[in-house]
Amino acid sequence: MNIKPLADRVVIKLVEAEEKTQGGIFLTANAQEKPQIAEVIAVGPGKTNDDGSLTPVALKVGDKVIAGKYSGTEVKIDGQEYTIISEKDILAKIED
Repeated sequence: MNIKPLADRVVIKLVEAEEKTQGGIFLTANAQEKPQIAEVIAVGPGKTNDDGSLTPVALKVGDKVIAGKYSGTEVKIDGQEYTIISEKDILAKIED
């Protein structure tokens, strides 16, 4: 099943939280913070402006981003968890 976001929405998949600290201590699932770094899975066509023109989403599939911690709507499809989020709730794009 494919997810096709509408308007300026983006589908992201959160990157797994670290299970071990830099000092070598293993963390339980409850002690791990919800990650904010995610990978873009799909993007919508963009936002339609008042004059009818389309402003495309500035991200593409495969981009790594930092999203607001409690932003978006979480969905589970085919056993995978995704978040559908508005482009304005993505805080930054991570560049190598």
